Amino acid sequence: MAFKPNGKSPVTSDHDDKIMLFRDVTPGPHETQLRFRLIHFWEAWNPLKKTLIGIEMLLIDEEGSVIQGFISPSRIERHLSKMKPGSLYKLNNFYGSSNKTMYRVSDHAVTVSFSWNSELSVLEDSPTPFEEDRFRFHSFEEFQAGCDSKGDLYDVLGHMKLVNGQCLTGTPVLDEVDIARARHVLVHVQSYDGPVVKLYLWDQAARDFCKKFKSYERTPTVLLVTTVNTKSLGGTLALTTMSSSRVFMDCDVQPTVDYFSWLGSNPQSAELVNAEVVTKRETLTIGEIFSYIRDGSNKEAFFECTATIDDVVHGSTWYYISCSGCHTKATKGPTSLMCSKCGKVNISGVPQYRAQISVYDNSEQAVFVLLGDAGFELTGKHAAELVSSYFEANGDQGVTQEVPFPEALISTIGQKHNFCVKVTQHNLDGKSRSLTVTKILPMESPPVTEASGGNYNPTTLEEGFETGTKVCEASKISGDSAEGSKSNGDMDEMGKAKRLKRGV
Repeated sequence: MAFKPNGKSPVTSDHDDKIMLFRDVTPGPHETQLRFRLIHFWEAWNPLKKTLIGIEMLLIDEEGSVIQGFISPSRIERHLSKMKPGSLYKLNNFYGSSNKTMYRVSDHAVTVSFSWNSELSVLEDSPTPFEEDRFRFHSFEEFQAGCDSKGDLYDVLGHMKLVNGQCLTGTPVLDEVDIARARHVLVHVQSYDGPVVKLYLWDQAARDFCKKFKSYERTPTVLLVTTVNTKSLGGTLALTTMSSSRVFMDCDVQPTVDYFSWLGSNPQSAELVNAEVVTKRETLTIGEIFSYIRDGSNKEAFFECTATIDDVVHGSTWYYISCSGCHTKATKGPTSLMCSKCGKVNISGVPQYRAQISVYDNSEQAVFVLLGDAGFELTGKHAAELVSSYFEANGDQGVTQEVPFPEALISTIGQKHNFCVKVTQHNLDGKSRSLTVTKILPMESPPVTEASGGNYNPTTLEEGFETGTKVCEASKISGDSAEGSKSNGDMDEMGKAKRLKRGV
């Protein structure tokens, strides 16, 4: 039987329907009515069998109680067309099933499951107000305590430090093509004065993040992501989104508005962490990196390892010709070079590193691929400079042939370095064992960071930390999509490395 909020007498609607509140829902069949706002719904899939489990929902009633809902695949078609996030509904007849123990999105012990006789309809002209949303926030310490437990999914709220390695003091460039290929966005977020944590937004959450980020005239700073899972990646706490995750920024919901105001009143919080040190990579051996790949992880990751250069990979090209604007590999047109990314013809081609080197440590051997700045950091010379020097020395004889490995690269054989490497999707899919080098540091240098330059400077952010809803609403307008992130170009699998014979 349904009850009033005091729990003592039944509640009826104008049509004499029995109404039940979420706090009274128990396991078993119910021939009563629920009234609620549909906060959100999403597809639940079996990741191993790749089959649809059903539609899961997050519902909130007039008391602000939240419960999880579920529709089995055979009943989706009947109800899905009526469902719209944010709308009010009444549901007659349902089954109360025990809430799952893994990846729960609500505290309630019961899930509202649509049964064979369930009837869902829009709740028109409700005199009773329903809250728009309800969040469950966790602190860094609480996330850390529940790491890898596969328990409840909680929400994270904080301010962004880096977006895909880019500081917010400028305007981070989000290339949707590259993000779609990588399937994720990496954000470093700090909640109030706590530690900075890596937050991986995957698939739909990544697309939602890009859309919202670009919709703001000013660079947004506050981020709220719901129902995140905790993972230990390379021994470091990381948060990852799930199918149920939603993304909010500066002015989207009341918690982000409140946080935005707090940040405006506490601009020193932006200065507490140097953006170069928040992303220190875990140090692994080559063997441990390959184990990370073999263990079936589906997450791209950055690691640091110390290795000795054994040789250069002969039979491979150590550079490619790129577009001077976006550094994407240029293609040959009928009469000139073209850039498929910029869509331009008759572009100026610039040589860029793509050198393959054989390395080893005490655990394993590997082939590393030096791209862009990593090649310069190793040799002290830009690829364009080395190619130009070769043609100057060989005149017309070298015009029609590939430039051989330069002495600047060959002379690094035998050197030991700290290599910052990226495990890419190609590695995880088993398409390549070659590891991409993103940065190189000499042995005596301090640990590497992912940030590409300079200390975190909050000056620009402080200018945007005006408080109040008025400022938020004024800043949220549609913006043009930004373009132009650096592309690695195509990489073929390396050939077998051969020992270069040199005189002593």
